[in-house]
Amino acid sequence: MTDLTRLTLADARDGLRAKRFTATELTKAHIAAIEKARALNAYLVETPELALAAAADSDARLARGEGRPLEGLPLGIKDLYCTKGVPTTAASRILEGFVPHYESTVSGQLWRDGAVMLGKLNLDEFAMGSSNETSAFGPVVSPWRRKGDDAKIVPGGSSGGSAAAVAAHLCLGATATDTGGSIRQPAAFTGTVGIKPTYGRCSRWGIVAFASSLDQAGPIARDVRDAAIMLRSMAGFDPKDSTSVDLPVPDYEKSVGASVKGKKIGIPREYRLDGMSQEIEALWRQGVEWLKDAGAEIVDISLPHTKHALPAYYIVAPAEASSNLARYDGVRYGLRKQGRDIVGMYENTRAAGFGAEVRRRIMIGAYVLSAGYYDAYYVRAQKIRTLIKRDFEIAFQAGVDAILTPATPSPAFAIGEKGSADPVEMYLNDVFTVTVNMAGLPGIVAPGGLASDGLPLGLQLIGRPFEEETLFSLASAIEKAAPAIELPQPWWA
Repeated sequence: MTDLTRLTLADARDGLRAKRFTATELTKAHIAAIEKARALNAYLVETPELALAAAADSDARLARGEGRPLEGLPLGIKDLYCTKGVPTTAASRILEGFVPHYESTVSGQLWRDGAVMLGKLNLDEFAMGSSNETSAFGPVVSPWRRKGDDAKIVPGGSSGGSAAAVAAHLCLGATATDTGGSIRQPAAFTGTVGIKPTYGRCSRWGIVAFASSLDQAGPIARDVRDAAIMLRSMAGFDPKDSTSVDLPVPDYEKSVGASVKGKKIGIPREYRLDGMSQEIEALWRQGVEWLKDAGAEIVDISLPHTKHALPAYYIVAPAEASSNLARYDGVRYGLRKQGRDIVGMYENTRAAGFGAEVRRRIMIGAYVLSAGYYDAYYVRAQKIRTLIKRDFEIAFQAGVDAILTPATPSPAFAIGEKGSADPVEMYLNDVFTVTVNMAGLPGIVAPGGLASDGLPLGLQLIGRPFEEETLFSLASAIEKAAPAIELPQPWWA
């Protein structure tokens, strides 16, 4: 029998329906793979007993011919999603001992459709990071390595555990979240596929908040079809989330492989940055040719306010974070450090519970919201955000169906290689992704090939609001044309 962990989610689904193997066999294979891969630090919490119980239930349902869309398929859940009865930490010490009594809407929809939870995946603390090095429980190690080099490589962030687990065959797919690129950048770094849906397409209820106007749930998977299958279950209206949009959820899988002939693809001149890697530039040109060959029309466009996106994002996101993280005070749940009085307890708890990057962003956020600086920074950043959104609207009104850009300014880098002396160096990894969150648009990243050092490179497609189907069809055209990426052999086992 083929190694069950090497199957795509779609192949595993079809194999279960054809009774070529059982959900229990599939789950046991993944549990064994996880146990051998602890050196990657992808999982913070493993839930084998829950997984096997769910798999047994799936086998019974399949035997009765009552299989649901994701019946018996083992998934990993980013530890930003609250899971009933299972610890949820957001990779932070301040949520030590927190076990939710409720299930996030998105994860609940996955269980409703028959998926099996293998465990909770590591991330940057409170999703604040671009490399998965800020986790309170240690960095995630990418399963990829540079040619001739055994340096430990970052999987990207904040959804690094999700991307590493999918790339290393430790789950068939994983949930993730994206506030400024935290699905798409890790996907690009690990040779996987990640989609950030339109803001409001997936419920945010039960997901630990970072920046509420930017956060969006989405999947990371091994190919475009798998991402489409997962998103159909994750998406949908939720009355518990005031930003959730009441629109029908399409069958995204039907759009995979659909013709892209006549689609108009915009190439934004502002994404050609000084100092951008020649390999990234060459991949972008190659992506243009692949879409041309598939029948798409290529047009040059301008997104003039792109240059302001990164600084505006790093005002808006920390401002919202400082507000959202005010609730972690040691009073109701999580870590508590005693002090001489209640103020001392607040101070001691937050000092001990939050890591350096989270404290930095809270302080930036508090500063830009403070009296005398609110208008100068926060209000101005929100005005720029409106202009960024308008740039995209103008392009779409001119008939552009989607926009093709690089996903990252470079391939993945080694742990400890960036940002230790200058945090801005790390923030620059988000330069191609933050505009999508600022404008609330959908964006997908698909692998485009390997860099000269043997690490994956990805291409990003940005779509019109709620037109994820177009992105899936275009991404599958790139996937079909791009050289196949061989996912890593398990050097860690």
